[in-house]
Amino acid sequence: MRRRRFLTLAATAALVPGFAARAEQAGKIWRIGQVALGTDPTAPIATALERHLAQLGYEQGKTITLNSRLVIPTPPAVEDAIRSLLPNIDLLVVWSTIGAVAAKRLASNIPVVFLSVGAPVDIGLVQSLAHPGGNMTGVTFEAASETYAKRLQFLKEIIPSLKRVAVLRAHGDVNGTFALASMEKPAAEFGVSLIPVDVETSEGMEAAFARMRDAQAGALIVVAGALTYDNSKEIAALALRYRLPSCHGFKETVAGGGLISLGPDVIMMAAQAAIYIDKIIHGASPADLPVEQPTRYEVYVNLKTAEALGLTMPETVLAIADEVIE
Repeated sequence: MRRRRFLTLAATAALVPGFAARAEQAGKIWRIGQVALGTDPTAPIATALERHLAQLGYEQGKTITLNSRLVIPTPPAVEDAIRSLLPNIDLLVVWSTIGAVAAKRLASNIPVVFLSVGAPVDIGLVQSLAHPGGNMTGVTFEAASETYAKRLQFLKEIIPSLKRVAVLRAHGDVNGTFALASMEKPAAEFGVSLIPVDVETSEGMEAAFARMRDAQAGALIVVAGALTYDNSKEIAALALRYRLPSCHGFKETVAGGGLISLGPDVIMMAAQAAIYIDKIIHGASPADLPVEQPTRYEVYVNLKTAEALGLTMPETVLAIADEVIE
């Protein structure tokens, strides 16, 4: 199978005063706070950062202290978790766009490393990818706005007669605005109408799919975000039940029954974050660390789901798939 790899950016920006001086304190045990999404402390997303820091030689309780909070993917829960950590940490790690937005507002006086953020420049987290400025840097989720166009293209290739596509997005998540704007031009070129469908909580998923049915959507694109990641399995099951061919940003959704996905390996972002944490501990400023893109994008295809929906997966799509579930 062919693999696509995206190169990380390489540039520097002006030093933000203060961070380097703190990093160079001899014998300092850095206190790191992490806000991740979910409720299972054994889940890969909960343990990945500590594992990758250990690979760099950091030992919990001896050379660093890593204090993690696992929260449900809502802005109030994320904000409460950040506030609870702030009095006792030197560096903050946040997963997801809603986490980064909250950190921008609440944690302006310490370094922040964000992970899996949709469009950090568009939403005002950093000045640019190459020159972040301020106290934040990290890893994006999307390599560029073109990834949403590609997801739409996949659905059009699979269903050439496709005319109406639902776009499931979390209410209030800025990822949703970015995703819709990214798809407007290609949707017009493909002759497809986009139907935004907002959902506020996990409990609202069923009603959201009912609205897609009532709008006569012929397929579904799921906007990558904290809420949709946390509800991957339910979204996959509902898409099957409502007979909606679906395209996702998370491979986990396809493993659970979604049709196709294009997205990065979210867990591997922790390796990139660990390297940036190491650099900050050794004196680097977030403003000098360009925002990175994911190291690898993958295409997952579920042929069992295609068969259940009565679809034939084009050879052009299968040829670029990294994994095919049969």
